[in-house]
Amino acid sequence: MDTTSSAPSFTPSVEVVAAGAAPAVHLSGLTKHFGSVRAVDGLDLVVQPGEVVAFLGPNGAGKTSTIDVLLGLSQPTGGTVSICGTTPRAAVANGWVSAVMQTGGLLKDLTVGETVELTASLFPRTQPVDVVLRRAGIADIADRRVAKCSGGQQQRLRFAMALLPDPRLLVLDEPTTGMDVEGRRAFWAAIRDDAGRGRTVLFATHYLEEADAYADRIVLVAGGRVVADGTAAEVKALSTGRTVRATWPGVRPEDLAAVPGVDDVQVTGDTVLVRASDSDAVARFLLTRSPARDVEITSRGLEDAFIALTTPTTTTATTTTTTTEDAR
Repeated sequence: MDTTSSAPSFTPSVEVVAAGAAPAVHLSGLTKHFGSVRAVDGLDLVVQPGEVVAFLGPNGAGKTSTIDVLLGLSQPTGGTVSICGTTPRAAVANGWVSAVMQTGGLLKDLTVGETVELTASLFPRTQPVDVVLRRAGIADIADRRVAKCSGGQQQRLRFAMALLPDPRLLVLDEPTTGMDVEGRRAFWAAIRDDAGRGRTVLFATHYLEEADAYADRIVLVAGGRVVADGTAAEVKALSTGRTVRATWPGVRPEDLAAVPGVDDVQVTGDTVLVRASDSDAVARFLLTRSPARDVEITSRGLEDAFIALTTPTTTTATTTTTTTEDAR
């Protein structure tokens, strides 16, 4: 478990704060093909300076291919890509964009401090090593070898390395993997603090609660296209219906098969969870025609919207809020 301390406050440079002349990310009609496979199929996305954007989608949705293109790691098949008003490779060379990837990039025999110092030597101008170590919350383990660090501590080390050039755009791929709850909160507090001063953050995560809690916008992709783009509340609103939970000893899914508006039934022990387009009808049935008790009705969450909007039957047409329309 990651037990490093919370990071202190830190003021990014004026360059980060003032970086607002051009969008941090501007993708227009982006395509990326691998033979006959269309990993990215006409993706449009605009991210403004200072935004914290969650880039979500199921495996095979095109997230990694899109991130590789905007980091300059691969060339698009078609469309246009602009990072901070220039090409991805120029943005990386200028230190305007950094990435925190989930794995790789670390030499196990070096210490934490040596790793950051080595990385700093690759840039013409960087933040002081001790500053980024404190910012990432790992100054107290600077002398520890990377091989002895926990998974969460290694992620914080990658974060420190990414902060060295004081980037305008920070791309995060599963950034809190291996961190404990306290470590995650400290990490996201640091990210939100940076965003408040102008740094842009684009992150991919499987922890949907992180996207719900910390992102200004959620961009949901499936089949290589954007299928939803908006605040967490707006994206969740695209998934119609509610969830009804109740305690019903001995219940079977078929016991609710005839109830109008039932979309899905899950039974775990004596608890039944019903996703329904007509929650009132389900609740009325449970309260008047069954032995169920402790009936609760809740709105669907981000996970429900994620599943509903990324299944193949619901992604044939793009469904977005005004943010995506503006990006087009």
